[in-house]
Amino acid sequence: MEKKVQEKYLRKIFLGFINIHILRHASKKPFFGSWLMEHLEKHGYKVSPGMIYPMLHKMEEEKVLKTEKIKEDDGKIRIYYSITETGKEILEEAEKQVLELTKKIKK
Repeated sequence: MEKKVQEKYLRKIFLGFINIHILRHASKKPFFGSWLMEHLEKHGYKVSPGMIYPMLHKMEEEKVLKTEKIKEDDGKIRIYYSITETGKEILEEAEKQVLELTKKIKK
């Protein structure tokens, strides 16, 4: 049972980091969902479409991300996510808090 509790809490923590990661990339340049999934997996996060797309949709509903449909050269329409002003404010504060927490953890 202890392992399940550990996994549960680590998942909660990592979901927060994934949200920060999403905002950080959205602040740099627009991205589409499948790119994000591949990118997060390179960083060791195990994500699925059933996890990442609801997160992105919720972040859009909460007005921290915005979307734009763009037709690609191959005719496929992709939804690109980028950050909003509210998202930038949240990212800035989250980065400050993570840095402060990191300093305290390393003491």
